[in-house]
Amino acid sequence: MNVLIITRSDDNACIETVSSELHHRGANTIRLNTDRYPDLVQLSCEYDHKGNRRILKTDKGQYHLDEITAVWYRRFNAGASLPVQLGDTHAASLQETRRTLFGAIAALPCFHLDPLESVRRTDHKELQLDYALKLGLDIPKTLVSNDPVEVLEFFESVNGKMVTKMQHSFAIYREGIENVVFTNVINRKDLDDLSGLRFCPMTFQEHIEKKLELRVTVVGQKVMTAAIDSQRQDNTAVDWRRDGVGLIDCWTNYQLPVEVEQKLLRLTAKLGLNYAACDFIVTPEDRLVFLEVNAVGEFFWLEKSPGLTISAAIAGVLLGVEQRQNIDFTAWENHI
Repeated sequence: MNVLIITRSDDNACIETVSSELHHRGANTIRLNTDRYPDLVQLSCEYDHKGNRRILKTDKGQYHLDEITAVWYRRFNAGASLPVQLGDTHAASLQETRRTLFGAIAALPCFHLDPLESVRRTDHKELQLDYALKLGLDIPKTLVSNDPVEVLEFFESVNGKMVTKMQHSFAIYREGIENVVFTNVINRKDLDDLSGLRFCPMTFQEHIEKKLELRVTVVGQKVMTAAIDSQRQDNTAVDWRRDGVGLIDCWTNYQLPVEVEQKLLRLTAKLGLNYAACDFIVTPEDRLVFLEVNAVGEFFWLEKSPGLTISAAIAGVLLGVEQRQNIDFTAWENHI
């Protein structure tokens, strides 16, 4: 068994923990640091009527990718090391680099955790919420809009209890310093000037009171859940990520109701995923509210606290010794 790991050179210890699990099961691993492609990593794909030939060359050696039995699509940053001296050809070189490597990965005829089209499809938060509703999961009332009138009406409909967030990880860089945009509470005064919506739509949700926040990790057909009491600190009450490092040892095991686990497995299968990091809120009344799915969500801290066996599960699914999702990609044509 040969597993190709798609990542980048600055990825965290998850690469080592999953690789160790794979080696323990007798598999070989090949690490492709995408940020080193194309200037430090070479990839050649040859096609003719006699068959296909795919050769990958890294600083660790030369590999025949036709011998790959599984792909772990973890992180992607192709073209990151392209020199700025390329000038007006930089953008075109970056686009061609990314397109070529994406295509080479997608064409590998083996099991993918997860296929590129599944990861990209899961980026659509509107699709996630639509599926979640149809499957009977509880969700917060949500508006995605660039229309100030709609936002004001939504604010009134949730009795002035509203938060705003970006659909994806979002940062503003000022003088080279990263400023991450977290989830924020919105009051009536904040809505006096919504002119900025014409430049960037935003997501608005009803502000739901929290008792706990959950990170649910789905690997194949295994569901592992951890909980954090984000209300223990004022600065994390709205978004625990504001002090994720400070809370890193405070996560505890949590058991989702079986019916919620089954709905979540159906949701991730619909999205074409064998791996997913899913976020929930537990209200003071023990209402379980689904927020979102991240197809490549982080998990390293959950193996330390509360000790979830995520790396082992990923290795098992990659090698086919753990139960995988039953995914019918042909159903996508009918919007499932």
